[in-house]
Order: sequence, then structure tokens, then C-alpha cells
Amino acid sequence: MYITRKRLSRRAVLKGAGAAIGLPLLDAMVPAATALSQTAAAPAPRLGFVYIPHGAVMERWTPSGAGADFEFTGILESLAPYREQVTVVSGLRNEAGESPTPHAITAGTWLNCAAPAVQHSPLAGTSADQMAVERIGGGTPFPSLEMCTEPGGPCDPGYGCSYGHTISFRTPTQPLPMEYNPRKLFYQLFGQGDTPEERVRIVGETRSILDSIALDARALAGRLSAPDRNKVDDYLDAVREVERRIQTMQDRDIANLELPDAPVGVPADFEQHVDLMFDLIALAYQANLTRVVTFMMGKEVSMRTFNNVGVPDAFHPLSHHGENEANKEKLARVQTWHTERFARFVGTLAAMPDGDGRMLDHTILLYGSNMSNSNEHDNDPLPSVLVGAGYGRIRGGQHLVYPQDTPLANLLLTILDRAGIEADRIGNSTGTFPEV
Repeated sequence: MYITRKRLSRRAVLKGAGAAIGLPLLDAMVPAATALSQTAAAPAPRLGFVYIPHGAVMERWTPSGAGADFEFTGILESLAPYREQVTVVSGLRNEAGESPTPHAITAGTWLNCAAPAVQHSPLAGTSADQMAVERIGGGTPFPSLEMCTEPGGPCDPGYGCSYGHTISFRTPTQPLPMEYNPRKLFYQLFGQGDTPEERVRIVGETRSILDSIALDARALAGRLSAPDRNKVDDYLDAVREVERRIQTMQDRDIANLELPDAPVGVPADFEQHVDLMFDLIALAYQANLTRVVTFMMGKEVSMRTFNNVGVPDAFHPLSHHGENEANKEKLARVQTWHTERFARFVGTLAAMPDGDGRMLDHTILLYGSNMSNSNEHDNDPLPSVLVGAGYGRIRGGQHLVYPQDTPLANLLLTILDRAGIEADRIGNSTGTFPEV
């Protein structure tokens, strides 16, 4: 029977298993996103892009020597145990991050190397992580994860806030929000509930509810006009996407993972916060819940203090060290601490079994910043380190020194290439690095 929108009450719901969920506003509301396509790329390495703000004290970052004959110095020393899977890349520049107001666009141009348009609405380029999602993000419950430790970021009258709040852009006009609350992230990855038993029960109940709702929705769709039927079909696609994620999580063998108790919230201790976020990334990799992660360890213009390493100064003012050696030493101490937390994460992956090797063998991580000398606010040469073997596609154990002004975009294009992702270019790239 043909039923118009007027005869279908706006209060109509989809019923099933003791639950009721309201319908979308038919003929007036765009339904939820359709189901994600699945890809069969295998073996697909896990990719991670870890951002640190305010650049680096480059003379304490850059290793001595080049090629395989190099020595870690200062800030990067904690990565020495993983030398054979570390590639330090020097000499890179990102022209897209250069601006009279650099902090406002520094983070947001790191992974796309595309200068933003001077307007409030975002308009730059798709970031490398999201280019990877198109190829290797399918088949996992979460095509990508975007994380940070500090919400927000700098804004600018001309550029707005998009480029200061995230490093991930799904499209040139769609910045992705970064999650900073580990409890929310834990629930997102493993389901609600503070114990394994609670999580199994809740996921099981949710799955049965969605199944019954889908049946009721299909019955309703047969009674609607063609335009409304199309919208209900799109709505069903969204329900099916949730079902797919729940089914995928249930099918994954996460029962054997040693999951921590659900975090209470954002830890007051910043080191615990950072470590917890890294631990969640490692678990997500291990359970194959995602293959692509971006993580901002701090935001530009951060005013955080680091009393845990004897630096009570606020981070951003300290970064303007004025070439004062005492301030540079304190800044390097903070940057060393960041690398030590990252190295702890690398160690977790190095010890984690994964198929025929260890997780680090199957991972490609980019660690660095889109700023060089924070006192000068320049973008040349950028601090950049690759870690992981990417299923043997990354050589490791070398310090590559490229000519001044070599595009950072070439390194991003190389990462995509080593991950099996075909891309003609990204930003102002001119090619890949065969030495990597």
C-alpha cells in the first residue's frame, strides 16, 4: 500500500528486541553514511603518523654521520635499541607550512604538504593517512583513528581553526577531529563495559537489536514511496555498517588480548596519558581493528609544563628560546622525553608477536614535526624519522641526508609506495626516495 510522508508519523520507530530507534526525517534529512567498501589488500602494513609540536633543537636531534655509519645523538638516543628499523631523514622542507602565522597551519599541512586557501573554510589537500585509508583501511572496524593529548589548537583570522586542530584531512575540505579521551577511545575500540564479561554481553545485545531493527526497516521500506524508500535504504546501509563493525569485532580474536581495565578518563598525569594512548594504538594494531593511526602528542602553542623532567616552563614560550643555551637545553629535555615515550611504544611493537614476525616488522611509523627551529618558526630542515620495516619494504638502519629544500612530500609519497598504495603525487612531491 502506498503511504505518503504525512501518513507516516514523524514519531515512527524501528522496533526490535525490546528497543526502538527513530527513523530519519524522510524527504528532508540526509541519512547516515553508507557502508564502507572492503578491500583485500594483504599483507597491508600498519601505518602510524606521530606528530610533535614546536619542532626540535636540530643540533641535538640530527645524528652524526650519514648512511649506515651514523650515531644517535641527544633527542633520538632512546631509539638506538631499534637501530636496524630506524631511518632518520634529514634535509626535508615543507613550503606549505610556511606562513606569517605558522602555528595556525603547521599541524594541518604536515601530512598533505598543500598550502591552505586564506579563508575560514578548510581548503588544502587530502592527508597521506587518509590516502592510505582508501587502499588499506577497508576490512577493519575502523578505517583510521585520529588521536591527540590536547584538544583544540591555534586559530587564525584568515585560516580559521581547522589547520591547528588536526593533522588528518579526509578530503581537502574535511578535517577530522582528534580524540583525546582514552576512555572514549577504549569504548570505541572494544565496546562499552569495564570488564571483558560486560563487553561481551553489551556487544551481543547490541548486535541482536540491530538485526531486528534491520528486519523492521525492510518491512517498512516496502510501504513507502520511491524517494522515501531510497532514504530508508541509505539508513539501512548505516545500520548495516554498525552491524559490520560489531560483527568484525566479535569475529576478531580479541579474547586473547590482555586488555587493561577501561580508563576512568583523561589521566591527570600527562605521561600516563601519552603512554595510555600509545598502548591503545598497539592494541588496535594487534587486534587488526585499524591499520591507520594519526596521533598528535601535543598541540601547537601548547602551554603545558614538564615538571616531570625538571622543566616548569610553559612549552610554547620555552620553544622561543632566543638561542639561549639554558633554554635550548630545557627544550631539548622536553623533546627527548617525547621521543622516549615514542620509543616505549616502538618497544611494545617490537615485542608484540604478529603473524610470522613482530608487529614492528609489519609497521611503518613516521615520527616528527612540521617545524624545524621553533625559535625561527622555519620549516627547513624538518625533524623526520621512519621506524618499522613495513613487511621488509623499509631498509632501516640509516641516516639519509638529502639536499636542502627536498620536499617533505617525497617522504610521504615514499611511505605510501612502501605500503603498497599507488599515488601519483601528494602536495608538491617530485618523486619517491629509492634509498628508503
